[in-house]
Amino acid sequence: MATKRSAPLLKHFFSRLNPSRSVTYMPRPGDGTPRGVTLIPGDGIGPLVTGAVEQVMEAMHAPVYFEKYEVHGDMKAVPSEVVESVRKNKVCLKGGLATPMGGGVSSLNVQLRKELDLYASLVNCFNLPGLPTRHENVDIVVIRENTEGEYSGLEHEVVPGVVESLKVITKFCSERIAKYAFEYAYLNNRKKVTAVHKANIMKLADGLFLESCREVATRYPGIKYNEIIVDNCCMQLVSKPEQFDVMVTPNLYGNLVANTAAGIAGGTGVMPGGNVGADHAVFEQGASAGNVGNEKVVEQQKANPVALLLSSAMMLRHLQFPAFADRLETAVKKVILEGKYRTKDLGGTSTTQEVVDAVIDALD
Repeated sequence: MATKRSAPLLKHFFSRLNPSRSVTYMPRPGDGTPRGVTLIPGDGIGPLVTGAVEQVMEAMHAPVYFEKYEVHGDMKAVPSEVVESVRKNKVCLKGGLATPMGGGVSSLNVQLRKELDLYASLVNCFNLPGLPTRHENVDIVVIRENTEGEYSGLEHEVVPGVVESLKVITKFCSERIAKYAFEYAYLNNRKKVTAVHKANIMKLADGLFLESCREVATRYPGIKYNEIIVDNCCMQLVSKPEQFDVMVTPNLYGNLVANTAAGIAGGTGVMPGGNVGADHAVFEQGASAGNVGNEKVVEQQKANPVALLLSSAMMLRHLQFPAFADRLETAVKKVILEGKYRTKDLGGTSTTQEVVDAVIDALD
């Protein structure tokens, strides 16, 4: 009888709780000191979407300030003063950098990752309420090794008409990306890590990657571990993406898988991401497809700022400013849910500035 009588009291008690307020975050003294962030607007739509972030950060009075540098994909190298700024600040926000096709010009994106040893790429692909997609309950985190594999840059012409491109896989890099994936899953209450590979063909290279993942998996008995061949992975992604949780991949596969997952979950214009190493982090649009855009989008000022705004929320959490991150993420999701202001890629006609204004108005 006592249990029956207490049920209405418990219901009344829980109904009075404020669901939007969690246990408070207790900062350390000085945690509110504004943090410097290196800002690289980049090419194409980059200045538009990084400008959107600057406006929203100013409207929130977020405790960050930007050190802005002009870097473009046709440069031979990332300027030394930019690298030094990132080393000093430890955090960078960047737009896309166009990589010329062929011609021997290396990607500045890859250069920056290697220079700062940003060995882990993380892309979060998830359904946004109010944005219709073919699949529901998609919430995938793709963690990709960022410094070796097919991106090692070791190519040469053996004889005229024959080019050799080397794929380098090491125990050291495979083990540390596996550790990062399982640590991420552990810290974020994720239940499963899936290793993506092609070890049935590349038995030594991808075999070494799998061996490393298996060893690390034994240290996390509470997290389920499985493996999937990359071609089957792509098929499963487009048919049953909800089965995936955290995915850990070598370099090239991760790029393909992350862009596919982003397209499934709502488009590359809304998926956040970043690159992280032991000492530095660079936040940018999660999926590389469309991160520079095209001339028409730039001329019409209709680039989608959502991906970089959400990446900025990731950045604020990384900087230990959780309340500002929550405010930004909630405002962006509110604008998406209402559906009044959307860029063309999401079925709307809004300009970048109209979306930014809507997000600022939605800030609480």
